[in-house]
Order: sequence, then structure tokens, then C-alpha cells
Amino acid sequence: MSKLGNLGARLHRGEISYDFVGKRKIWYGISILITITAIVGLAVRGLNMGIEFQGGAVLTTPAHISASVAQVEEYAKEASGHDAVVQKLGNGAMRVQIASIDTDQANKVSAKLAQDLNIPEKDVTGESVGPSWGEQIATKSWQGLAIFMVLVAIYLAIAFEWRMAVAALVALIHDITITTGIYALVGFEVTPGTVIGLLTILGYSLYDTVVVFDSLKEQTKDVTKQTRFTYSDIANQSINGTLVRSINTTVVALLPVAGLLFIGGGFLGAGTLNDISLSLFVGLAAGAYSSIFIATPLVADLKEREPAMKALRKRVMAKRAQAAAGEDALTVRTGEGDEPEEAAAVVGPRNQPAARNRGRGRPSGKRR
Repeated sequence: MSKLGNLGARLHRGEISYDFVGKRKIWYGISILITITAIVGLAVRGLNMGIEFQGGAVLTTPAHISASVAQVEEYAKEASGHDAVVQKLGNGAMRVQIASIDTDQANKVSAKLAQDLNIPEKDVTGESVGPSWGEQIATKSWQGLAIFMVLVAIYLAIAFEWRMAVAALVALIHDITITTGIYALVGFEVTPGTVIGLLTILGYSLYDTVVVFDSLKEQTKDVTKQTRFTYSDIANQSINGTLVRSINTTVVALLPVAGLLFIGGGFLGAGTLNDISLSLFVGLAAGAYSSIFIATPLVADLKEREPAMKALRKRVMAKRAQAAAGEDALTVRTGEGDEPEEAAAVVGPRNQPAARNRGRGRPSGKRR
């Protein structure tokens, strides 16, 4: 831990750094590849929308029944004529979701399912969700996401500048696309809990991005009045200065989410936890990545297109070239790897000291 703290302090002081902005084309390429994979997953497999969005029936069996998940899926499919999604809950009960059936069909399926499982019909509880209600939830979810994006863009444009707002929106869209693409590839069900998880991870991603942007804004107040660093150099310093902080906050947030996803959803069979835990886990990781590798390098790209920043880059490059030429000239005069000789430091004629004791010992008196 002490080594990590020392590393963070050295990064913050600029003693060591990694060139994130200089290698931005690599990060852009990786992000484009991941995004294309996510989009292909969405196009080919699509999202497994929950009952809340499609409408249908949700049936719950009593705890600790003898049938397996595969058997219950087969019973529900035979009884309804539709594919069923079955989740095993933490107490051993089964949650059966069947889309696109009405209340009368749900009652018939409940009775048939109870018969196949050899349990009383009253022990199988159920509820129906109308398609209009599911459509209303989907519409409200998209509206909430759109409003969130607009408010974020307005806030960042006012607090920082429009280029940072654009970069933050690109990073947020990047995070949403990757998260939904993984949902499509894995096949997890999309529920209102998933939407809550998406909105939550957008807040985490925005937090990391704003931390870097705030540092960048502070360090670039009078950037054009100096000739040591370009805008990209200072952007890279801002990333390195806040890198350990971003990693720490992300790891601390991921640990409990990983507990929900792998322990709660995997070992304990709490399937309902998967709805929100997967979106949180993937989104937090993608948000930390986009804040470091996408948002700030993109801001640097946009800023470097400004005439003032182009002129600053020319001055900085010219000064660095002049300094390099001076070092090369000094190396040629003194010899590479040798120290300058002491005599070489003396320029111009050397003044000899006056003879202070001239005439000492000569007899005194008048000269004859």
C-alpha cells in the first residue's frame, strides 16, 4: 500500500508519467473494436427484454421443489406454447416468466405447471403484466436517459467548455453501448433494475471524467503564456495526476458489485440480483476506462485544432528543437560523454598578476 501511495504521489507531482494522450490512437482502436463487437451482438442476438417491457405473466413456485430449472422450462413451454425464462431464487423457488400471454392463459399455465410439478395449484402464485404497461416503462426509460444526457451536456458546457461536454457524451455513449452489447452476448434479462444500473454507472463514469477535467481546467488557465508544454502534454499530466484516485474509487466500487454478481447471483442462485449487478460491474469498468483513455485524449484532440493551440505547439516544438540543437553543439565541442576541460572555459586573453615584489632587495637611496 505504501508503494502504491508513493507511486500516486510521484504521478501527481509529475516525476513519472505514462503517455496516455500520445498513444490515443491505440486506445481509440481498442474502443472501436469493442464497440463494433457490442453492436454486432445487439444486432445478432438482441436484448432479452424482461416481462416488464414485453408484457406477459410471472409465476413463482414454492421453495425446494424437486424439478430442475430445465424441467420447469420444458413444463412451462408445453403449457403455454411460448418460450419461458426460469430463474432459481435464493430460497430454492422458481421464477417463471412467459411473454405475450394474457391473464386467462396465465391461469391455465399455472394450473398445468402445478399438475406437472405435483404441487397444489394454490402454491403457484402469479401476476400478469400488460403490454401497454411494459411499453410505457420502456418509453420512460429512454426519456430518462435522454434527459440525463442533455443535462450532463449543459452542465459540462457551462462548468468547463463545449469540447469537454462532447468528449464526456462520447465516453457515456461508449459505456452504454459496451454494457448493452455484453447484455446481448451474455443473454441476461433486461429489467427495470438493469435501467437503474445503467443510470448509476453513468454517474460513476461522469464522476471520474469530471475529476480529470477539473484538473485539466486548472492547469491550462494560462497555457498560451508559456512555451514548455503543449495542451496535450498538460492533458497527459492531468490523467497521470488523478490516475491512482480513479483506480482506487473504481476498485472500491467494483468489490461489492462483484460480490452481488459472482457470489449472490452465481453461488446463492439469487437470479434477480443479476439484473442490476452485471450492468453495474461492466459499466463501472467501462466508465473507468473511458474516463482515462477516451474522454481526456478526445478533449486534447479537439483543443489542438484551435489556432491558439496550434501556435502554442509550434512555439513549444521550436523551443525544444533549439534546446536539442544546443545540447548537440555542446556535445560536439566537448566530446560525447567527456567533461569540458578547465582551459576551455577561459575565454579571451588571460591577465597576468602584477609583480608586487619587483625591486625588492635593491639598495635604497638615490640612484647615481
